[in-house]
Amino acid sequence: MYSGRVPGLSRVDHHGSPPRVELPRDYNAAHDLLERHVAAGRGDRVAVIDNDGHHTYREVAERARRAAGALQALGVVAEQRVALCMVDSVDFVATFLGAIALGAVPVPLNTLLTSDDYAYLVRDMRAAALIGSDALLGKLGPAITQVPAAAGCESALGGSLGALPSWRALLDRANPLHAYAQTTPDDVAFWLYSSGSTGKAKGAMHLHGSLIWTAALYAQPVLGIGADDVVYSAAKLFFAYGLGNALTFPFSVGATAVLAAERPTPATVMQVMRTHQPTIFGGVPTLFAALLAEPALSPAATSQRLRISTSAGEALPRHIGERWHHRMGSHILDGIGSTEMLHIFLSNRPGDVRYGTTGRAVPGYDLELRGDDDRPLGDREEGALWVRGPSSCMAYWNDRARSLAAFHGPWTRTGDRYTRNPDGTYTYGGRADDMLKVGGIWVSPFEVESALAAHPAVLEVAVVGASDSDGLTKPKAFVVLRDRRAGHDDPGLVPALQAFVKTQLAPFKYPRWIELVDELPKTATGKIQRFKLRAPTAAP
Repeated sequence: MYSGRVPGLSRVDHHGSPPRVELPRDYNAAHDLLERHVAAGRGDRVAVIDNDGHHTYREVAERARRAAGALQALGVVAEQRVALCMVDSVDFVATFLGAIALGAVPVPLNTLLTSDDYAYLVRDMRAAALIGSDALLGKLGPAITQVPAAAGCESALGGSLGALPSWRALLDRANPLHAYAQTTPDDVAFWLYSSGSTGKAKGAMHLHGSLIWTAALYAQPVLGIGADDVVYSAAKLFFAYGLGNALTFPFSVGATAVLAAERPTPATVMQVMRTHQPTIFGGVPTLFAALLAEPALSPAATSQRLRISTSAGEALPRHIGERWHHRMGSHILDGIGSTEMLHIFLSNRPGDVRYGTTGRAVPGYDLELRGDDDRPLGDREEGALWVRGPSSCMAYWNDRARSLAAFHGPWTRTGDRYTRNPDGTYTYGGRADDMLKVGGIWVSPFEVESALAAHPAVLEVAVVGASDSDGLTKPKAFVVLRDRRAGHDDPGLVPALQAFVKTQLAPFKYPRWIELVDELPKTATGKIQRFKLRAPTAAP
């Protein structure tokens, strides 16, 4: 283990193309993001503003070392997985970085999932511990019974969960980690789960070097992030997108991250922006559309210091970007990233915003469009997007078949379809498979179909993506009923079916529209022809 030596990292060259980062063989990502600032005299700068107050880099570094010590006291050792089901807060940051400091592997989990989802995920990762925010413990009971150790963030709880210790109390009495784990840039640092085409989640394993690469290639040269920036990401830390926005990027330069535990509604987002005056804001198209629907939206009602916003998770419709620029006086940089690549690798940038496109390749990443035969295509030809860059995950955990399908040497098959324009920008053409991006989160049509099919009134169902009035993708279901006449005459059936899905799946996955049909289009072999359902199905 090493203790005190600041790695000679982050010699970032902004003048060349691409930027360059040189990492030593002995490198721990948490040590880099925390101790470098303390050693350089920036320890008193505010690192995090959350619902509990302001926290300096020195305080967060101390809290992370205590988190590492608390995990040790729970029996966690290097390379074991630690499941984090936590709202955005300094506790999330300290626990995530503390686990990495220990050499363990934190695995942030989507806070919108169901009890069954969490139970599956902790089994799949073989978690040695689970740390959960108190507000989420009600859904974590089945998962908690499957891990050797667990804690709730704020207070000790009993009842059906047994004697669950308080994570904050464990931190307060823990011995801080004496020395950071002696890891390398190529050791696994953390996992992020990404949904699969059948709904089975895939654990993307990321390396210690991955975090700083995303900051060096995107945040610093594209966003121009600096120590004086205040960053607020409505996209949460459990997303790859939110993790970069609100942790890696500000911590790479000693800036300030604003973290909000509550769900990002237009009202809460505007309040956070008005209170903390961020200079950089990260959202998704669905949220930008909802904010634009607020008559009060303006710099005065949000942040008068806002200089740039970012969008990812799903394609940003042209009219949303243009309306935001008109109302707010600053641009949205639309980009695309993925859980597998950790953050954005194709993006618009300041001075080169082309709404309706996803911009150009981020320097340091190579892009190719390939046809059905996997051969490269030229301009104006739509094809599958492949990407090559240093932030790619190493593989999916225990899933060789899907790893081989997604990763081809240094190249990653994204599953997105694009057209490259003659000016070098890229225009989104949809997904290569049936997966949907809803509010920036992957949704498997298979999952929604299975939930609807469990309803006694449903005979057959097919789910596809449809566009709402803002041009954003939402699930739409085509349902064949067992008793077609009775169902068509029941005005309460569609709402009942939607409510039924919400009881089976995470609520964001429910079909926004349900169309009752007499039959589904099928091939001669009985396979549903979803492309016929997608055709001109812009939702009402």
